[in-house]
Amino acid sequence: MGLALGGVIAYLNFHWLKKVVAGLADLTVQSGTPASNRGVVHRFLLRYFLMAIVAFVILTLSRESMYGLFAGLFLPVAAMLCEAAYELYAAVIRGL
Repeated sequence: MGLALGGVIAYLNFHWLKKVVAGLADLTVQSGTPASNRGVVHRFLLRYFLMAIVAFVILTLSRESMYGLFAGLFLPVAAMLCEAAYELYAAVIRGL
């Protein structure tokens, strides 16, 4: 259960981060100046606050579930490492 919840949290974190970056890029392109928006900062902090609350609740329920939560949170990192290894392999095979 902790692994599944960690995976869901990691997915939501990625989705929200992607949305924030796209919003900042749109604001920057439209105005021509770097964007500084209080709402962006609040959403950024809210994301980590929610993850901390979930981690605290899981830790108080079961320490073993916390390991699953961390494993789920680190799934995107493992996916990026696998993708990097595949791209390196593909580049070596193609001789680039």
